[in-house]
Amino acid sequence: MTFHLAQGLAQRLVPHLVRRLVPCLLAAALPGAALAQAADWPLAKPITYVVPFTAGGSTDVVGRTIAEKLQAALKQSVVVDNKPGQGGGIGASYVAKAAPDGYTLFGGTISTHAINASLYKNLSYSPVKDFEPVALVAFLPNVLLVDPNLGVNSVAELIALLKKDEKKRLFASSGAGTSTHLAGEMFADLIGVPLTHIPYKGTPPAMVDVSSGQVTFMFDQMTAALPLLQAGKLKLLAVTTAQRIALAPNTPTMVEAGVPGFEMSSWQAIYAPKGTPKAIVQRLHVEIAKALKQPDVQAKLHGQLGMELVGGTPEELAALMDREIPRWAALVKKSGASAN
Repeated sequence: MTFHLAQGLAQRLVPHLVRRLVPCLLAAALPGAALAQAADWPLAKPITYVVPFTAGGSTDVVGRTIAEKLQAALKQSVVVDNKPGQGGGIGASYVAKAAPDGYTLFGGTISTHAINASLYKNLSYSPVKDFEPVALVAFLPNVLLVDPNLGVNSVAELIALLKKDEKKRLFASSGAGTSTHLAGEMFADLIGVPLTHIPYKGTPPAMVDVSSGQVTFMFDQMTAALPLLQAGKLKLLAVTTAQRIALAPNTPTMVEAGVPGFEMSSWQAIYAPKGTPKAIVQRLHVEIAKALKQPDVQAKLHGQLGMELVGGTPEELAALMDREIPRWAALVKKSGASAN
């Protein structure tokens, strides 16, 4: 009887114990697998750095500069892949679905990780839930640009023209949902003139049409505008930051130019897919922060292009998003802007 009783108890208890122990064993094994994955990184294959806008714009310049430095630091190829469209949403959606193994990075912006959250009703990714913040790269000023042949020399003259001529009430942007789009919406709201938004797939084609007079004006980063400004194909009327900028010290701010309440800065950041091992994220942040301190990077991004380089931590980038997402949601709601 004693033997059979013990056998019966064993038959009942063993399956129960197995059900309890297997999940525990698996949970204990997973951190080890993640550590092994992090230990192997980045030797397995090249890293892809997705830029969600066309070549030549500010995000592309930042991406190629950082990719070059990461390649040297990590001793692994870092390939820039431009995937433009939907205010950066196409590239963001692609990275959101990528394997969280450290081999896919994303050049995020104020558009992809703040504005799009409210502008697109059916956004195919979550800026917060689908990404790991890696580094806040830089803040950069937007500027107000017009065709030199438009016949205006100040913001006040542009406003007068927009109020007088309905056919001129057009503004370009690098894409629906970008900071340049929302800058135009803010401008329309503050001056009390309805404006029509013309979105492009990136900055370069938008600037070409503004410089040729097909579209009246646009806001964009000083970084991207410099070549056409220096060639005399665009005219700079104002900067959108609170203070004047070193690259154009004689150019007034929008507030100084007579538009109270107009103040904004774009930002550039780097993300990885959600679930990327923390060790990989931290290594990437360390190398990016080091890169931003190198003299040649400082000379290019700050000296030539006017960016305020930051090198912020993942936590600082997450905190910035917490502030920016509701700020732009309020403007989107007030202006009625939509990209769907």
